[in-house]
Amino acid sequence: MAKSVQAFLPLIAAIGFLSFLGFAICDETLFIEGKVYCDTCRTAFVTKLSQPIHGAKVALNCRDRAAGDVTYSLEGTTDELGSYKLAVEGDHEEEICEVKLISSPMDGCNEIVPGLDTARVLVTSNNGISELSRYVNSLGFLKAKPLTECAEILKGLGIFPSMIPPIVRQ
Repeated sequence: MAKSVQAFLPLIAAIGFLSFLGFAICDETLFIEGKVYCDTCRTAFVTKLSQPIHGAKVALNCRDRAAGDVTYSLEGTTDELGSYKLAVEGDHEEEICEVKLISSPMDGCNEIVPGLDTARVLVTSNNGISELSRYVNSLGFLKAKPLTECAEILKGLGIFPSMIPPIVRQ
């Protein structure tokens, strides 16, 4: 009987190792990715005249669903393409997580519009998505005055000034 138990020891050790390895793989880092742009036409959406903002600051904040207290926070900065990538520690399945604009270094394009400055994101690996990156809608700062070319761009899209939300148009 002792020989039969010894024969199974390597198998038992291998199963234990593989279960530990599976646990380690499931606890991988998630990445939150998005872009920040300058809304040069003050439309509240990206146009072909929009410009990426290099050096913009964003923050990821996760809050407790019941109390609303911040449970996790992380800041990041955009690269020359206006992109950011935040490495998130832990799983935040039971929390409400949002990326929020903090600041823009671009002169003349640093106005934040409440309601257009945040985007929600699911920060969990327990949602059927095998990809480790979670992509967030683009966030934008408003240019102080729209570019003159914007009228033509918007006309080509079939958009009239009255169609643009009053909070962003001037």
